[in-house]
Amino acid sequence: MAKEKIATRNPWSFIPTLYFAEGTPYILINAVSVLLYKKMGVDNATIAAWTSLLYLPWVIKMFWGPVVDTNSTKRNWIIFTQLAMTFCLAAVALSLHFSIFFYLSLAAFFIGAFVSATHDIAADGFYLLALDKDNQAGFVGIRSTFYRLSMIFGQGFLVWLAGMILSNTADPTNQNNVVFSWTISFSIAAGIYILLFVYHRFMLPYPEIDKPAPKTKSAFTDVFVTYFKQEKIGIILAFIFLYRFGEAFLIKIAPLFLVDKPEVGGLGLLLEQVGIVYGTIGVGSLLAGGIVGGLIIKKYGLKKCLWPMALIIQLPMMVYVTLTFVRPDGYLAAPFVAFEQFSYGFGFTAYMVYLMYLANKSQYKTAHYAISTGLMAAGMMLPGFIAGVLQQALGYQMFFITTILLGIPGIVTLFFIPLEEDEKK
Repeated sequence: MAKEKIATRNPWSFIPTLYFAEGTPYILINAVSVLLYKKMGVDNATIAAWTSLLYLPWVIKMFWGPVVDTNSTKRNWIIFTQLAMTFCLAAVALSLHFSIFFYLSLAAFFIGAFVSATHDIAADGFYLLALDKDNQAGFVGIRSTFYRLSMIFGQGFLVWLAGMILSNTADPTNQNNVVFSWTISFSIAAGIYILLFVYHRFMLPYPEIDKPAPKTKSAFTDVFVTYFKQEKIGIILAFIFLYRFGEAFLIKIAPLFLVDKPEVGGLGLLLEQVGIVYGTIGVGSLLAGGIVGGLIIKKYGLKKCLWPMALIIQLPMMVYVTLTFVRPDGYLAAPFVAFEQFSYGFGFTAYMVYLMYLANKSQYKTAHYAISTGLMAAGMMLPGFIAGVLQQALGYQMFFITTILLGIPGIVTLFFIPLEEDEKK
């Protein structure tokens, strides 16, 4: 007799692990890869350009969202992509032992990025199918928290672990020791992911409404037509691309600056120090900034908060300019990074709430929000292609000063964007 499939479970039994699984590959592919390549001796321009390309699947995932919707169940997609991600992470660990490690690891990261973006689509859809409306609202904070914890695991613990292993070798500058340290970290990541796969294989419920959607073309086309026919769509697109323009240049270079040698303008932090300062304290501050920003908008409304938050999101660039002068040693950089990440998290909240405001005006709320976030990812990807070249041409100090100037166009768009109502939700 076939075992009966369980249609519902307590959300606590799978939501935290599901969103930990969603966040882990994203941070490994888009952030930890930067530090990995830096320690493996790759130059800044190459790192920034190629790791920026890894954003692409999150930019275009809206286009294959309907494939996930109309083929198989969200549960099956989650299980399949988690198994596939295990192999991608293991492939990264293995690739480091070859002379052409850069190309092999980049291929593994790129495949993993498509797998991860597909997992995002399935997991977010499954969230809506497996939870009733009350639990959907109640677990928003839980899913966000465990997503952020996955960032601390990846950018904090795994980076710290690689650094500690490297520091305890006879020669931390030896390439074989560098390879060994990162192999251990990515092998642990693959091991964690296979455990998540096994756990979810048995613990994810089988919602009765988790079925393939009917295949239609008209709705898909109408989603894009209505999005790009919005009032003032030109200025809306300018806002989406330019609000974080300076930050988009900064984000690829900041971790490289922290670990680079003092003689070339970097701070010279050890890898384990970066794991604590940037990957743990920094991510915690980012989360705190987002929470405080959300509470402020809830109290005062988006219209009153947008301008102050748009100015505050420019502070991270100023912090890094300050770091090039002050040059704190080791963990003394932590207060600067904490302030920088808190400011970014705080200012970023207004940006996301405005995208929600735009989506709520549409009949295709979810789809329009997905398009906006895809364009947002493109706005972070494209500057990264030239960020490394610009940094190498200008040096760290002038590069960070330039990012301040690059943040000005985003502020200018605030004079023109449509915001007729004071959205507090």
